[in-house]
Amino acid sequence: MPRLYAVAAGESSSFPRRCDCLAHVHGNADGQPHRVRMYPSDMTDAEWAVVRAVLPVPAWLEGRGGQPECYCHRQMIDAVRYLVDNGIKWRAMPADFPPWDRVYAFFARWRDRGLVHELHDRLRARCRQAAGRDGEPTAAIVDAQSVKAASSVHADSRGFDGGKLVNGRKRHIVVDTLGLLLVVLVTGADVTDRAAAHVLLRELAVRHRRVVLVWADGSYTGPLVDWAAEHCGIALTVVKRPDGARGFQVLPRRWVVERTFGWLMRSRRLARDYETLPSSSEALVHWSMTMLMTRRLARRTAAAHPRLPQPAAAA
Repeated sequence: MPRLYAVAAGESSSFPRRCDCLAHVHGNADGQPHRVRMYPSDMTDAEWAVVRAVLPVPAWLEGRGGQPECYCHRQMIDAVRYLVDNGIKWRAMPADFPPWDRVYAFFARWRDRGLVHELHDRLRARCRQAAGRDGEPTAAIVDAQSVKAASSVHADSRGFDGGKLVNGRKRHIVVDTLGLLLVVLVTGADVTDRAAAHVLLRELAVRHRRVVLVWADGSYTGPLVDWAAEHCGIALTVVKRPDGARGFQVLPRRWVVERTFGWLMRSRRLARDYETLPSSSEALVHWSMTMLMTRRLARRTAAAHPRLPQPAAAA
């Protein structure tokens, strides 16, 4: 695993800087003007302190290829957060951010190299520890959500969900008991929950070996229960609706994953699937959850240190 971003800061030149990202300290971003926080999606100083401490070190700084970056990491992350939060097109990126094609290149690089996944997992571990839990969970909840797809989504990666009457894609997620994301898989909406669960639970078993119990709804019944126990070492427990129940009803454990879907739908880019690649959709889900976790950790830091000066509210 790459080193932590904060550990790699090392020495820097003696003249003062207003940004402490590695692109400014070691890269080629010195000539860029400082950007003032303007939008609600922008990180506060408290959030940036949380994010900076767990960012992965760029490959170019460790001699693993690539050129030193010339755009501020904090500005790049704020730009991606703005897109996720507001649901804009890439080409509609506001002018106070770096050029849209450079922001997209940053997004694609972090998607393909798994860096956003790494950042997300480090933040999740900190959120769990701040809540008094162990960094790695032992129980989880699985569910799926069908969303409509835009015309930019190719026919080979979309489908029709006959149960929900949705033509688009389906997000299969596994969350811990706090509702924090563990695994996400994006497929066509015609892929059944049981079929996707074979891939989802295998990945869960590899990435989170301590998880031994997973709660699910009635769509995960059948041979999947025995398969999960035999091949993944996971006890898949189905939480069914009571006989004769009508209308909406809060079910034990299952409400946690439904709340996570509600969190994701606050990000307008996720209200509909616009991404050509399913991997881009999965990356945006991770970015959405990082926004939730950085805000949560920043609030906890402010509550623990009430005398520290608080950043000004966004305009």
